[in-house]
Amino acid sequence: MSFRTLPKVELHTHLEGCAPPDFIKGLAAEKKIDISKIFTADGGYAFRDFDHFLKVYEAACTTLQTPDDFRRLTMAVLEETAFHGVVYMETFVSPDFCGGGDLAAWKDYLAAMEDAAAEGEEKLGITLKGIVTGIRHFGPEACKPAARCAAETYGDFIVGYGMAGGEMVGRPGDYRYSFDMAREAGMPLTCHAGEWGGAAMVSETLRELKVSRIGHGIGAITDPALIEEIAEKEIVLEVCPGSNVVLKAVKDWDSHPIAKLRDAGVKVTVSTDDPPFFHTTMTDEYEMLHRTFGWDEDDFRALNETAIAAAFCNDATKARITKKLEPAT
Repeated sequence: MSFRTLPKVELHTHLEGCAPPDFIKGLAAEKKIDISKIFTADGGYAFRDFDHFLKVYEAACTTLQTPDDFRRLTMAVLEETAFHGVVYMETFVSPDFCGGGDLAAWKDYLAAMEDAAAEGEEKLGITLKGIVTGIRHFGPEACKPAARCAAETYGDFIVGYGMAGGEMVGRPGDYRYSFDMAREAGMPLTCHAGEWGGAAMVSETLRELKVSRIGHGIGAITDPALIEEIAEKEIVLEVCPGSNVVLKAVKDWDSHPIAKLRDAGVKVTVSTDDPPFFHTTMTDEYEMLHRTFGWDEDDFRALNETAIAAAFCNDATKARITKKLEPAT
């Protein structure tokens, strides 16, 4: 059974991390940048563990140097994502990789991404929105320009602010300033937590940063009181099972807590994170959830309804996407 054509909503992707390896290789050749060591013999991305993954990711990003590079990247990602039935996608975009946090440069990169998003919507039927992301392991000071870029460009395309990167660098409260800046601009907030830091990191992130969504969040499974709090407050978890398995945040698919979290009343969604790095697609995620936990089309329909309700886009966009999720009659 293939779930490829089922309409899907994806809330947790990183734009650069969605770049097909061949696309990055092509840019590297154009710019005469030697990053051959970040690829495997069969052409995929090569990394040993999460810390090495971050280094490989950042090496790949050295090829993305101009707004047009990001326009081309966005189109390549949308073509691949739409093929797997995704009708609405939110992706993390970082000013650090788009002009080094400079607001004027960021606006140029943003215009290129928006142009590609409009073309993708027209040609492929997929709606793309961006979440500006501070990079945690670059430190609290580096997140401030990212938050300023977010606040200054919040609107139809940029719909939220969040933080990604090395989860074990600093404490959530160290980054409060940037989250407060985005919050004061009226932006919805998300933050990676509980991929590596366990339940305590999820709890601290909710308390200190007051986000409505948590990226990953699987570490919460060890704390029944926290699970109850997350369910009660309707905090949404952006779960990326395939990513968690490949990076060894969990032992294997059978050990993944997504089903237990959902059964406990937690609002969970499913995404691919950085799909070519983790050898996955949204089709693969659905097929593995079906194989491992017996989830069927009704489960996935409910999952997508949860996801679009939690999306950071405006109500008109939510209504339009919700119609696309309705079963064909």
